[in-house]
Amino acid sequence: MACSPSTTLFLSNSPLHLNKNTNQFPLQAFPTSSLNQNLQLYSKNLLNLSTNRHHATTLPSASAGVESPVLSEDTTGSLDSVKVFDLNGNGIPISDLWKDRKAVVAFARHFGCVLCRKRADYLAAKKDLMDASGVALVLIGPGSVDQAKAFAEQTKFGGEIYADPTHPSYEALNFVSGVLTTFTPNAGLKIIQLYMEGYRQDWKLSFEKDTVSRGGWKQGGIIVAGPGKNNISYLHKDKEAGDDPEIEDILKACCS
Repeated sequence: MACSPSTTLFLSNSPLHLNKNTNQFPLQAFPTSSLNQNLQLYSKNLLNLSTNRHHATTLPSASAGVESPVLSEDTTGSLDSVKVFDLNGNGIPISDLWKDRKAVVAFARHFGCVLCRKRADYLAAKKDLMDASGVALVLIGPGSVDQAKAFAEQTKFGGEIYADPTHPSYEALNFVSGVLTTFTPNAGLKIIQLYMEGYRQDWKLSFEKDTVSRGGWKQGGIIVAGPGKNNISYLHKDKEAGDDPEIEDILKACCS
């Protein structure tokens, strides 16, 4: 989606003005505000942020949306001690999710994230192909079991859903984190596009204390793993919010 320096997008009968010449950087949204107020706040200075990105900390090259055929032994070893929780609250070693099968495992930013709802749909649209290849589809989010249940109910996601309340899986996989990887021009424009398609952020889930303190600024990624606890054949680390890899790359890794 391309925008000129003076572009107005209309959403829910309210104009969103993307003004390149402003000097402020609003990096918050407020759950008590209306949908349009939050979107106006979020989109107001995206183009200005794009012209000032040299102020951002440079991300390590290994974390910049890179697909890697293998992980280090230290990383796979650290995953052995990570537990995630199913929707019934049962703790499961994360590597058990792919120990005896191949799985596509998506890591969400958090369970209220509108971009993650799109990711869930984008993967679920190919679930028939995964099923035919004997590949499981899994989504993990940094939040509580109750948040995971709310996500499952809202999205009707066809795969398995697990919660990682203290997000050690994100730390083991060294996913990027921070405000400057969350509020980017690309992410903002993608959010506006998703709202125009009918997707919605769950502001209540997004602003729960646990999400803000633990998962709110984390980015996720996607792996293809198994069979075998240490067999991770594909790794994509989001370099910013909404950084989905090409679905063809995922299918090539899991189903070819």
